[in-house]
Formats: sequence, structure tokens, C-alpha cells
Amino acid sequence: MDRKGYVIDLGTVDYAKAWDLQHHLWSMRVEGRIPDLLLILEHPHVITLGRRGNRSYLLISPDELKAMKIPLFHVERGGDVTYHGPGQMVVYPILNLKDYGYRLIHYIGQLEEVILSVLKDFGIGGSRDSSNRGVWAEGDKIASIGVAIKRWTSFHGFALNHATDLRYFELIHPCGLEGIRMTSMEKLLGKKVSREPLTERVCFHFKEIFQRDWEVKELKEVER
Repeated sequence: MDRKGYVIDLGTVDYAKAWDLQHHLWSMRVEGRIPDLLLILEHPHVITLGRRGNRSYLLISPDELKAMKIPLFHVERGGDVTYHGPGQMVVYPILNLKDYGYRLIHYIGQLEEVILSVLKDFGIGGSRDSSNRGVWAEGDKIASIGVAIKRWTSFHGFALNHATDLRYFELIHPCGLEGIRMTSMEKLLGKKVSREPLTERVCFHFKEIFQRDWEVKELKEVER
């Protein structure tokens, strides 16, 4: 099992359900019942606060969020506040990092490398900012990273804006930073970026960096 890895495309999943699923799969990975996992999905509209996040980063009230039917979650990932929604690729690796000899900063750097490589494939030049982790393009942020690691095993991950409605980021100070602007692949390229080729490129570069014998699986095959 140590050399195996499973890629699971979950489609669109409610955030609460995906959060519970991550905990369940994390436990299975820690217990050695399953190999490393790469979960690829999309969330309906949701705002999440990480370990450093607080409600002062929200630019509207909880009641207004409720009226917009946008749930708010405070979760254990690193980072501050972010938005997830349609047109955004969310990637949750559940990895035993001890197998890779990685610590947190190296792991985050490797996730950034995956994103940078994907953007390059689409003709977008991305960049890093060591003081604000994630990936940037033309001065705006295009991908956010927020991870959690317990017992050497990762969960949560990164979100890459490809066809995201960027107006929803106006509800928050993204990443807890005032004046930051978010962008998307579609905005930069001036054309639609569909999910299928993007998924293929994310998987390709992830496999290049996190080398395992990766296989595509359905969730029901893993949870047996």
C-alpha cells in the first residue's frame, strides 16, 4: 500500500459534508487502512475562517450572509479567511508527509509548485510571495493555500480560481489582507477554462511532485 495513491474526483460537494469526509479519510490514512489520497472537488458558495481567521475579516454581517445563503465555517486549516464557490477547483491532499520527508513549509512550497506548473501550462505566469503563501498572477492572488497536519498526515489544501465569480471575494478581506484583489484564470486569459483539462493538469503535476503509483478511484471503493 505504501507506494499506492488514489485520486478521487468528488464533483460538487457541500462544505460541511466534505469537511466531515476529510476527517473520516484522515483517520483511515493515519490508521494505515488506505494509501495517500488526492481529493478534487468544488464547493457551493461558502466562506471559511482558518486558525488565524476572525469575523472582523468579513465585510458583511452574519445575517446578511445567511440571507445570501452562504454558510460560514471556522475550521482547523492554517490561514485566515477565504471564499469557495462554483468555478473554483479545490484540492485536498490527504498524505502521510513522513513518507516524503516533508515538514510544513516544504509541503506548502510543493503545493505552490503544483499550481505554478498548472498555470504555466495555460500560459499564465504565476509567482510566490513568501510572506503571504499561495500563488499570484499579475499582482493579484489566483490560488490560496490553507492546510492542516496532524500526526504527520495532511488535510485541507488549496483552491485555484479558474472560472470563479470574483465578486464574492468582495464580501471578505481575502486571507485577512486589506486591499488584496483576487483574480482567475478566465479573467487573465479572456476565455473560458473548463474543469476537465484543468483537472488533468492538476493531477499530472501533483503526481510529478508527490510520486506514488496513483490510481483513479471512486469514493465508495476507498470507504469499503
